[in-house]
Amino acid sequence: MDFENKILSKEISQFIWEKGKTLGTAESCTGGRIAEAIILMPGASNYFKGSIVSYTNEIKEKILGVSHDVLEEKTAVCEEVAIAMVKGAINALGVDYAISATGVAGPSGGTAEIPVGTIWLACGSADDIVTLKIEQDKGRELNLSNATTQALQLFLDYLKERLKIDDIQDDEGNVKFPFQGV
Repeated sequence: MDFENKILSKEISQFIWEKGKTLGTAESCTGGRIAEAIILMPGASNYFKGSIVSYTNEIKEKILGVSHDVLEEKTAVCEEVAIAMVKGAINALGVDYAISATGVAGPSGGTAEIPVGTIWLACGSADDIVTLKIEQDKGRELNLSNATTQALQLFLDYLKERLKIDDIQDDEGNVKFPFQGV
């Protein structure tokens, strides 16, 4: 895991742990990389319940409850599917928050409408989800790495906007961390 992902994961762990919340992921194109970044933090078992790698539409439908009609009409690479994956992970894993990723990492699989490097990310709670569309092809490995980092950043930004930061800062404004790590 690169250093940036380690820092992001550590900050996420603090916010989630401090508030007694739980987290899960539903990943397609990233294949578990987001979950890996999260669980590499010591103490992740205090808040991370699991991940569903839904690499095929069949699993998106059966396990995450993504609509067959949406998959047929819009494909798996759309905002609606990313949102449905978050909701499906929350339900299947019994967590407070989830992060999802669905897209075309490459080098093949892209179309004129959905080129390689198009990845939809989503995160949030069952009734408050934010999304981000990535449209940048730097090759499969970098596309996956970038999507992982962007997903972690999206979720950290989401948490910072919705949870009180003051509760986890010391008198000097430094973030307090309960776990050893970085």
